[in-house]
Amino acid sequence: MYEHRNERLLPRRRFAVRMASHVLLAFGLIAAALTIGVVGYMTIEGMAWDDSILNASMLLGGMGPVGELHSTASKLFASAYALFSGLMFITVTGLLMTPILHRVLHRFHMDEPDAEGRPSRRKGAAG
Repeated sequence: MYEHRNERLLPRRRFAVRMASHVLLAFGLIAAALTIGVVGYMTIEGMAWDDSILNASMLLGGMGPVGELHSTASKLFASAYALFSGLMFITVTGLLMTPILHRVLHRFHMDEPDAEGRPSRRKGAAG
C-alpha cells in the first residue's frame, strides 16, 4: 500500500488520492461509531433521536454526555461507549496522520543508501 524507501516519492496527485481515501475511511468510522451511539441511546435509554445524536456526538467528540441517564443499563452503555469513543479518536487520528507521517519519513530517508551501498532513487534521478 505504501512505497518502500527505495522507491520514488509518490507524486502529489496520487498522494492527494491516498489522503482522500484515508479521510473517507475516517468519516466512515466516525459515522459508524455515531450510529452505534445513537441507536444505543435510543433503545437503551429511550431518548428521542435528537437527544441521542447530541449525547452520542458529545461523547464521541470527547466532551461528555449532555442528558441525564436514568437506568443502570443506560449508564453502563454510556460508560462503554465513552471508552469506545476514546479508542475511535485514537484510531481516526492515526488513520489521518499515517499518510502524512509516511510521506515525511519517506522523504527524509530517500537519500540514505540501501543495504548494498547504492543511493536510493530520488524523483528525477536515473534509475
